[in-house]
Amino acid sequence: MTTKQLKSLDTVVIRFAGDSGDGMQIVGSEFGNTAAIVGNDLATFPDFPAEIRAPAGTLPGVSGFQVHFSANEIFTPGDQPDVLVVMNPAALKVNRGDLPDNGILIVDTDAFDARNLKKAGYEQSPLEDGSLAQFRLFAVPLTSLAEKSLRDVEGLTTKEKRRNKNIFALGMTYWLFSRPLDNTIKWLTQKYAKKPQHVEATTTALRAGYAYCDASEAFQVRYEVPPAPSQPGLYKSIQGNEALALGLVAASVKSGLPIFYGSYPITPASPVLEALAQYKNFGVITFQAEDEIAAVTSAIGASFGGRIGITASSGPGIALKGEAMGLAVMVELPLVIINVQRAGPSTGMPTKTEQSDLLQAMFGRNGDAPIPILAARSPSDCFEIGFEAVRIAIKYVVPVLVLSDGYLANGAEPWKLPHKFEDLPDIPVHFHTDPKGFEPYRRDDVTLARPWVKPGTPGLEHRIGGLEKDRLTGNVSYDTANHQHMTDVRAEKVARIVADVPDLEVFGDESGEVLVVGWGGTYGAIHSAVRRCRSDGISASQIHLRHLNPFPANLGEILGRFKKVLVPELNTGQLILLLRARFLVDAIGLNKVEGQPFKVREIVSRIQELSA
Repeated sequence: MTTKQLKSLDTVVIRFAGDSGDGMQIVGSEFGNTAAIVGNDLATFPDFPAEIRAPAGTLPGVSGFQVHFSANEIFTPGDQPDVLVVMNPAALKVNRGDLPDNGILIVDTDAFDARNLKKAGYEQSPLEDGSLAQFRLFAVPLTSLAEKSLRDVEGLTTKEKRRNKNIFALGMTYWLFSRPLDNTIKWLTQKYAKKPQHVEATTTALRAGYAYCDASEAFQVRYEVPPAPSQPGLYKSIQGNEALALGLVAASVKSGLPIFYGSYPITPASPVLEALAQYKNFGVITFQAEDEIAAVTSAIGASFGGRIGITASSGPGIALKGEAMGLAVMVELPLVIINVQRAGPSTGMPTKTEQSDLLQAMFGRNGDAPIPILAARSPSDCFEIGFEAVRIAIKYVVPVLVLSDGYLANGAEPWKLPHKFEDLPDIPVHFHTDPKGFEPYRRDDVTLARPWVKPGTPGLEHRIGGLEKDRLTGNVSYDTANHQHMTDVRAEKVARIVADVPDLEVFGDESGEVLVVGWGGTYGAIHSAVRRCRSDGISASQIHLRHLNPFPANLGEILGRFKKVLVPELNTGQLILLLRARFLVDAIGLNKVEGQPFKVREIVSRIQELSA
């Protein structure tokens, strides 16, 4: 037998692609989890169709999962795969354009029959016409090999055995990149604990895929990616929605106030509800309402009752919540509203990422109704942003809007858990209890927060509602001067939150040729692009906004120190409008609305053009 070669690589991007029923999300997630356990830095990007089950074998039904794992620190799931594993012709058709020459292509030949080729729009099989010659092609009958490996497993139908082709393929990739099987075997054993035949089938298929590569003469080279340097501590591979839920729960514990979460199911925000529902032991109450309006108003009611009221949705649902968000602005209660953005308008592309709701967040309510806005920059940063949103809402007695997006929500990366829970900042809570001289809208001199009163507190009965309030008593007022005052003071209260917003730190030179300004989930691509440009001798720097209303106090001063300001956004140009209006800066946009995150090379190319 020929001795297999072992080569070391610094970084690899692998993509699994197939039908939405082929289990690509499962094997991609497990590959990522294993990469994290062996110490690689990683970033993942699930990409799945909006339809629950698109017609099998068709282009719209292709589901994918990309994993970027490395021996160095990384910030994105990668521009393009080095390895592409496809389960049918449609998956090949959709993804082959991203695979570079000499990339590894693993194909399930069993799926390349006349029927599937026709569905994918192939007149002739690409496995036979030479069109894949530029790739390192491994044509493997994954389905039949999986079935054959399970011939001794009793209690399974032929269809169930063939369904393990994804696990067989996962075993192959584990061999290819010298990954251990133990973690996935443990996970499969737990997942199918009540179905012993499925435990046997999946673990057997995993080992069979691994053994196939070990025995096959076709696979002469395997690779290893050493662990990445990291600070000592406990790490967890975490998705953005999961991190967001944990941040909210941590804030609940630090404040001593239980969470009430009212929501209506919507992609890609629903996993926040699913995650929070697991924390009943921390006093979390989750409520799946009959519609978006009921969801947000129930959360407002919970805030009135002395809980942390939280609601979440995506763009279409936030539009429906708009009137009630205005109510929260008027009554001035702590509330957290989460928008996990997706491609729009209207129903748009529910499973595709975008960041086109910034202007909706800023202005999407009737009247002058300012709300503080925070935006997470990475999956793990969703923890910090969730925690911070609760802190600001309670300190300033104000509704706070959090912006995430589909890429952050579903993507994963290693997250270093806080060394001690006690190290997280405290969140003081002050319920007003003294009836002497009580006036519902008399404000704190520093924060302009009005008193937060639990209903039923003796002597502190007062009126709230959507009609304009008297500046002190809270009674309904139609006085013109009072309306001017209350409009101004609500805006001033949001503006004063800048005292809690840390100054921006510039990555790179403090002044120079090009400053790249981003917000939200574009951070990783921008940071990687700026690092690459700087290594090539180009004067490029970066700032990234996590606080969008109010802006950090030093933002204007930083913008003025650079000759050119580039603003990459996954929209047609929204932050750039705010920067131009506020700071009169001639910023330049780099805009993309393809339902996909930025590729690093797209930003690098634009920086190079501006630096020429």
